[in-house]
Amino acid sequence: MQPEMNIVMLGHVDHGKTSITKALSGVWTDTHSEEIKRGITIKIGYADVSIYKCPKCGYPECFGTKEICEKCGSACTLVRKFSILDAPGHETLMTTAIAASSITDGALLVIAANEDCPQPQTLEHLMVLEVLGIRNIIVVQNKVDIVPPERARQNYLQIKEFLKGTNAENAPIIPMAANYGVNADALLGAIYKGIPVPGRNSKLPLRMFIARSFDVNKPGSEITRLVGAVLGGSVIQGEIKVGDEIEITPGIIIDEKKGTYEKLYTTVTEIRCGKENVNSAGPGGLLAVSTLLDPALAKSDGLVGQVIGKPGTLPEPVKEVQVEYHLFEREDMQMPMIQLNEPVVLSVGTAVTVGVVRNLKKGIADVVLKRPIVAEKGSKVAISRRHGNRWRLGGFGIIR
Repeated sequence: MQPEMNIVMLGHVDHGKTSITKALSGVWTDTHSEEIKRGITIKIGYADVSIYKCPKCGYPECFGTKEICEKCGSACTLVRKFSILDAPGHETLMTTAIAASSITDGALLVIAANEDCPQPQTLEHLMVLEVLGIRNIIVVQNKVDIVPPERARQNYLQIKEFLKGTNAENAPIIPMAANYGVNADALLGAIYKGIPVPGRNSKLPLRMFIARSFDVNKPGSEITRLVGAVLGGSVIQGEIKVGDEIEITPGIIIDEKKGTYEKLYTTVTEIRCGKENVNSAGPGGLLAVSTLLDPALAKSDGLVGQVIGKPGTLPEPVKEVQVEYHLFEREDMQMPMIQLNEPVVLSVGTAVTVGVVRNLKKGIADVVLKRPIVAEKGSKVAISRRHGNRWRLGGFGIIR
């Protein structure tokens, strides 16, 4: 069964996002060598979660992740399957978090009870959800097991105050001790009831955003045993099937100085949803698509930000975009008006690119891009600006 939707996990660094993902899915998503060494999420991690409901248990509603109820031993019914995108919380990795949010249907905003709310990335991640118009939000108050009850209540009140006037103002707040799986059943129930499966249209032209790409061949593999590039991401519309001829755009760099790219064309050889092979897949949940592409192209997320479609159906990549922008008012940093020739980072879908502002009108900026991206009119864009030595989320806009 293909997952029906994507849910992004957001929150400040070390507030327990990856631990919550493991409590729900059994998967520890920090597998990159640098992630293991530093103890933080750097790349988008993902895992599939199945929600089972017990029809016989004495509880009014009993949710879990196993086919057999752990409370009464009865056989459970599968009621929902979804993918979790575990996004980085560190401020220097905000563009990755924005990419994860751009292919999601709902969000879990993780806030640790042992720190004041909001922390810097808690604030920025809520801004991302506001920018992208994501309204199906559940707040997880994690680490309640390591603070006294009065501290947990104080933190709860801080959270309520923080959420006022936002899309998450009336979001449920689920207390949790993720390391022990405490209240995981309550969180599953909140997801089942609070994040509905959106309507889908599989008849539209195929669009798939690439969020990860891999060379899965082990060093020293024989040439005859090599397999092609694997592309991970989510179908936004349409349907993809084994055997399909696909186009990947913008493609590979031909001349970096001129910003010229060459589109890629290949064949789909396998589609995996979690551990299952499927013949076709539509919108909802994360996929891994095996291809006949040279695996070197996909190594180390080399194709992240690209868009997959049927040949001849994708819009042409653009080197210049016109953005109707809005800047955030932030208490933690000054946010001056955008200036001519200012460098900015734009995040559109899963693509992240640097650009320079070449023309300004009232609320509209023309940005020349260092590398082309697929940016259709009406697409939402997150704008990061340089603050000191770092890029910080500064505003959002709409591609005109």
